[in-house]
Amino acid sequence: MPFIVVYDANVLYPSSLRDLLIRVGQVGLVRAKWTDEVLDETFRNLKRNRPDLDEGRLDRTRQLMNLSIRDVLVTGYEPLIPILELPDPDDRHVLAAAIKAGAQVIVTHNIRDFPATKLESWSVLAEDPDEFVLGLIDLDRQAVYAQVQRMADAWKNPPGSVDDVLTSLERDGLVGSVAALRG
Repeated sequence: MPFIVVYDANVLYPSSLRDLLIRVGQVGLVRAKWTDEVLDETFRNLKRNRPDLDEGRLDRTRQLMNLSIRDVLVTGYEPLIPILELPDPDDRHVLAAAIKAGAQVIVTHNIRDFPATKLESWSVLAEDPDEFVLGLIDLDRQAVYAQVQRMADAWKNPPGSVDDVLTSLERDGLVGSVAALRG
């Protein structure tokens, strides 16, 4: 049975990384989870930082994300938030969602905001996305590579290659993972 992961807003922000993380959830390498609050943060930041993106398309992307993976949305985690302690109180909702979902991993760029000493009693680890994807590659390199190939196949305007997708993922911070997939 695949392990459960909660994606933080900052790993759902870059489009290629978001696409790969969703795809590994769709094929069952992991049971991916997020909350409406995580998506609120993701899309609020996208709309603010990328005014060139069509707001209607972003709203549609959010809807499609929620439909892309069965049981992806975590709900009912809010009562846990006040009892949790993290360096940034605004991140407590992510840990609360992970606890509620029974997640083993929180995937985030902000590892320092999720110190192991605060997570260990909940049996949750925080991993940056590169470390997380490298772990998936160790589990099933062919399955991860197949998702990169599917991403390349989906790039229509302009058409993309596996190398294009890997370059984009590398820009999104998956340096080690891309090296492992190219090697």
